[in-house]
Amino acid sequence: MADKIATRQAYGEALAALGEKYTNFVVLDADLAEATKTILFKKKFPERHFDCGIAEGNMMSVAAGIASTGLIPFASTFAIFASGRAYDQVRNSIAYPHLNVKIGATHASISVGEDGATHQSNEDFALMRAIPGMTVICPADGTATYACVEAALKVNGPVYMRFGRFAVPYIYDASTLKFEVGKGIVLSEGKDVSIFANGLMVHMAVQAKEVLKNEGIDAEVIDIHTIKPLDEELVVSSARKTGAVVTAEEHSIIGGLGGAVCETLASTCPVPVMRVGVEDKFGKSGKVPVLLEEYGLTVDNIVAKAKAAVAMKK
Repeated sequence: MADKIATRQAYGEALAALGEKYTNFVVLDADLAEATKTILFKKKFPERHFDCGIAEGNMMSVAAGIASTGLIPFASTFAIFASGRAYDQVRNSIAYPHLNVKIGATHASISVGEDGATHQSNEDFALMRAIPGMTVICPADGTATYACVEAALKVNGPVYMRFGRFAVPYIYDASTLKFEVGKGIVLSEGKDVSIFANGLMVHMAVQAKEVLKNEGIDAEVIDIHTIKPLDEELVVSSARKTGAVVTAEEHSIIGGLGGAVCETLASTCPVPVMRVGVEDKFGKSGKVPVLLEEYGLTVDNIVAKAKAAVAMKK
């Protein structure tokens, strides 16, 4: 197995593999099957794959209709289209009647790279979180992606799953991973600061812990793959233990994981919180490593924010 895999690739592989185990789901795409990797499912189950063309809003309406028959549709497209262009249909046709539609949103945020600002959805968590009854998940690696897709099949209601274009390291072993919607995963315990992360920021948080350890700071690292419903119990218990928090996400610092954590802690356990994410600005075209550095989505920035949070305790 490769050391890294893009979660969009893992999404396609998961659909193709799970198609044999579960016969009650179909896959929809908006003329992007090669990019979203749902082509892997299409090759195995052509009669269960439907290309809706470059009409994302219509695809969501089709998904709603299919869900009303009892089948489970996975509507797949780029995150910017799933959360933005098709927002009205997602909100009113899928979420309002609480239909069992799964949205596979790929090519999200800054790590889309050269596609630039128009395709870098830095606000999709915020948009989807605000919709009543919507579950929002962002897995950290290929193994978690497979588990996420299977878990989504068992959720009764709409689920928004976010996947990336950029290959990320494997963190989990399939034989030991316990993936549960709405439950965070403690990757390592600590006593000085809690680092809550999701998506590609999780492996950076793991690296940041080692850097901080060398500087005398013991960080607790938690993968909050489910942004909604948030694992409030784990967030609060960890914050109470460490007294300082850092959130790390490949998303705007407004309305995503950082916002969800702050909302929870403000009313239950006020502690210093520093957020790592995209500031209030649009992305731009460029090589992914360069963009991640420019927008502060780095190990060094997590370390710096952790130090700042710890210092605020004193």
